[in-house]
This record gives sequence, structure tokens and C-alpha cells, in this order.
Amino acid sequence: MKAFIDFFSSVKLAIFLLIIITLASILGTLVPQHRSPAEYAAKYGDLSIIMIRLQITRLYQSGWYVTLLFLFAFNTLVCTLTRISPKLKKAINPNVNIERTNLKSLKIHDNFNVRKDTSQVKKDLHFALRKSRFNIREKKQDDQFILHARKKILGIFGSDFVHLGIITILLGGILSGVLGERFNMTLSEGQTLPIAGADFQIRLDEFFTEFYPNGSVRDWKSTLTVIDEKKETLVRTIEVNHPLSYKGYLFYQSGYGFNWNDPILNIKITGKNQENFQENLSLRIGETITLSDGLTEIKAVRFIPDFVIDENKEVASRSSQPNNPAVFIEGYQRGERIFLGWIFARFRDFTQIHSQQDIPIDIELIDFTGSEYSILQIAKDPGANFIWAGSAVLMLGLLIAFYWPSKTIKIIVAPTKDGTEVFAGGIAAKNKETFKDEFERILNSSRSGK
Repeated sequence: MKAFIDFFSSVKLAIFLLIIITLASILGTLVPQHRSPAEYAAKYGDLSIIMIRLQITRLYQSGWYVTLLFLFAFNTLVCTLTRISPKLKKAINPNVNIERTNLKSLKIHDNFNVRKDTSQVKKDLHFALRKSRFNIREKKQDDQFILHARKKILGIFGSDFVHLGIITILLGGILSGVLGERFNMTLSEGQTLPIAGADFQIRLDEFFTEFYPNGSVRDWKSTLTVIDEKKETLVRTIEVNHPLSYKGYLFYQSGYGFNWNDPILNIKITGKNQENFQENLSLRIGETITLSDGLTEIKAVRFIPDFVIDENKEVASRSSQPNNPAVFIEGYQRGERIFLGWIFARFRDFTQIHSQQDIPIDIELIDFTGSEYSILQIAKDPGANFIWAGSAVLMLGLLIAFYWPSKTIKIIVAPTKDGTEVFAGGIAAKNKETFKDEFERILNSSRSGK
């Protein structure tokens, strides 16, 4: 049992665990967390498989990281418990018995004789100590008096408050890792979706993007409405680093995207042999519009925001950004398809229309509009309150340790033939030079009798 306690109360173990946890946390900061396997594969290649298996992509919820937190918390707890008992005994029931040799061994000590009555010297010392707000315990031993004076006793426990704060923070981290949830949700304007594991819903009322004058994105904002028990209970506009909090869930603005499943397309039709013939069409995917000749019909079949031919020689989208937009259209006359092909908005030379006969019109993709959707990251963190509380306790412990250090003055007042002899020693955890001045001032009161 002693070996077990010695191991888990070891400072070396605490330093080792702290280093490992710090390095792991740095790794978790460098590697994006909770992304899709495809995103990791695109960024890290074959290394992504190892990262996923080692749970580096969800590091703070991984079993090995939570185990490290638990070991560090247990190490800190054992270390605190093994040291708290002597401190409590020292604070509640200090040893008043003092030997002169012990006082002389202290760095701050003094010894002098005065031609004054012992009771008067003791009275002067009592007065000076109380004036400096020391609590005094007195004991008579044979013909001499022992004074044991202390103040700021709470300072003894400064490090223990720090340890308690660390343990509470680690407990919060463990709860977050074991019970915490983090997932993404995609919402279009006007859409209402339930929150997994919760008893309320969220609705996106409005999503808008703010831009800098140079055209780069400045901020994304989503106006959300919380619907609880079929009632609108809360409306809040969130943005990056300014989440919405409701019933333990945090809603962060994570990103945005475009809904290219149903874009609005603006297509320009011009006549090859008719200079004055021009029509501008606005249509959606799957919609068919008849031209002014009353005969030709144009149908938009498929839209690709970032056109590319993949390794399987199939049409695909490289990304959701409109880097190379294209639309596949078909043309009909009297119910018979007469042409088909891809039309490119930015690289019009790539446009290819396939037909068995000459087509008297040119077709161009002039513009396109896809509705934006908001990407929300939803986090449930049951350990957050513990982390905040632990941080407060830790700061309190640091304040106590550095700005409320305990001070002790031990004095032996003994009668002599010519008066009284005084032996004194002082102990201070911090600010020893200031304490030395206070120590000398108190003793001088017995010398002068003031």
C-alpha cells in the first residue's frame, strides 16, 4: 500500500503526465477535429488511416487521452491527501512547545535582555502582536512563558486550493470526453430540424455573409430560433466565436455552403442566322421552357458547381465552390430530343452540344444562383461548468499562495536576575524581507516598553 501511495504521489509522475498531456493537446490543436474521413484522406493521405485508428481526429474524446486525464487527477488527489493531514494539524492544533536551539536555527531570529519585569515584557509583546493582527497562543512552562503567534493561516492551504482547482478542471475534461457530444448540422433558411438527444428544435430564420471592401469574407451570421414544446422560446443571431447556448447545448457558426441541387439558372439564347434573335431564360433543374418560336424546348437536367472528370471518367464536382460551373441541357422539338450537352459559364470554349443536325441557336450560361445554407457545429459539454469552477478555485489558490502567505512568530519570555530574557524566531512563506522588518518592530516594542 505504501508503495502504491508513494508512486501516485510522486512529483516525477505528475511532471511526466503533464508533459504527455501537453504534447497531446498540442497535437489536438494542430489536427482539425471531428471532420469526415474523406477530408482527412484528402489532407493527410494514407496517414489519415493511422490517425483515425489512434483517435487523433477525436483526440479529446479518445480513451487514451481521458485515461491520461484520470491518472493526472488521481496523482494530484493522492499528492494532496498525503500532505493535507499535517497541514490541518498544524493549522488547528500547532505544537506550542518551543526549544531555544530551534529558534536559533531559524533564519529570522533574535535574542536580547531587558531590565523589565517579565509580565510587563509579555504584556508589551501581546500588545504589539495583536496590533499586527497575530493570533496568540500562550503557554507557561516552569518559570518562563511561550508565545506562539500566527496570522494568515489560510495561506498554508494555497497549494491545496490550486490542487483542488486542477482536479476539478480534470474532472470536467473527463466528463466532456466521456459524455460530451459534438456534431455538425446543415440548415437552409426557413428549415427546422430537431437536435439529436434533445427535446427541442432549431430553425434558421436568416443566413447572411458579410464581406470586406476587397470582396473577401468578413463574417457569417445565422439568426436562429429555438422551438421548445412547440413554442418559440429564444431568438439569437450567432457568428464565429459568439455561440448560442441553450439547455447545455452550444451552437457555433462553423461555415456555410451553397445548395446546388436546385439552383436558379440564367441562360442566354441567341440566333446564329438571326442577329436580332435573343432570349434570356430563368429556369431550375428539371424545368422545361419553350422558346418564343413555340417549337423548341430547353430543359436543364443537371448542374455541377466545380466541373471535373474524375479517375473513373465520370462527371463529378471537385468541390462545393462554383469554380467551374456547368449545366447539362437538352433541347426538344415535338417531343423528340434534338440536342444535348454541357454548357460552361467561365470556360465557354469547353461547351459541347451534341446533335444530329445543325442547331440555329447558341446557348450560354450567363449566371446562376444557389441558396446558401448555414453549417452549425453543435456541442454538448457537461464538463464545462466544472472547468469554469475549477479555474476559479485554481485562481483563488494562487492568490492565497502568493498574496496571503502565513506568518509565524515564536517567542520565549524568561525571567533573569536583572530582568527578562527574550528568545524569538519567525517563519514566513513569502516576502521575508518585509516580514523581517515586522518581526523586529514587534520585538522592539518590548525593548522600549511602548
